[in-house]
Amino acid sequence: MGDIEIEPSSHFIQSPEHRPKSSIIIAESIPLIDLSPINYQDDETNSLSIENLVKEIGQACKEWGFFQVINHKVPLDKRERIEESANKFFELSLEEKVKVRRDEVNLLGYFEAEHTKNVRDWKEIYDFNVQQPTFIPPSFQFQWENRWPKNPPEFREACQEYAEEVEKLAYKLMELIAMSLGLVPNRFRDFFIHNTSNIRLNHYPPCPYPHLALGLGRHKDTGVLTVLAQDDVGGLQVKRKSDGEWIQVKPIFNSFIINVGDMIQ
Repeated sequence: MGDIEIEPSSHFIQSPEHRPKSSIIIAESIPLIDLSPINYQDDETNSLSIENLVKEIGQACKEWGFFQVINHKVPLDKRERIEESANKFFELSLEEKVKVRRDEVNLLGYFEAEHTKNVRDWKEIYDFNVQQPTFIPPSFQFQWENRWPKNPPEFREACQEYAEEVEKLAYKLMELIAMSLGLVPNRFRDFFIHNTSNIRLNHYPPCPYPHLALGLGRHKDTGVLTVLAQDDVGGLQVKRKSDGEWIQVKPIFNSFIINVGDMIQ
């Protein structure tokens, strides 16, 4: 008897040109930017080091559209706490998780059927907003409410503490981007009076069909900035502007990957 090969639902299968490749290019030249000049100022810190930092940011935005930052001042313990809480949440039964499932009215909460480019992603997600509740302009009559699970009990606090710190980092980066464009640091701040800062927790279960499916398909980020915390498993790929090649980003401990979104462009 021959072997029987079971394939996933057609909803998960990527078209041949977008399926994972057997050979992967590991990027060595992704900009790695040290934020020490603005976060850990001392007697040796001077205007020249800050000026060089601004130039690095500007060049990374133009040539890559993304970069990695270290010495960002987001406390490591808060990052570890949200990662631990997220793992506990995703380990819950599906019956428990769907109690906070998003719906057609409220787009926040748990979801297990995300699609990118009309192909289903091999992942689970949980979305929450930093602002609570989030009012949607211009009428402000429509609002989103975070849907917090009861378990794990520390989940909500871990999420809120982490979100507050990452949002601070995002505003610092916006100031550096403004300076790289020859503008005053707070030039963009008025655009964020009624902003929405969203955090997505992604869980990628082991996939038995790695040659056919993707945890997350190709896409652009439509917002202003994405601050991405990558674990040591890796897997993130970015498209190099120079030749259109997909490059795998090597994880760096306690760093964040910054993706410049469409709104900045």
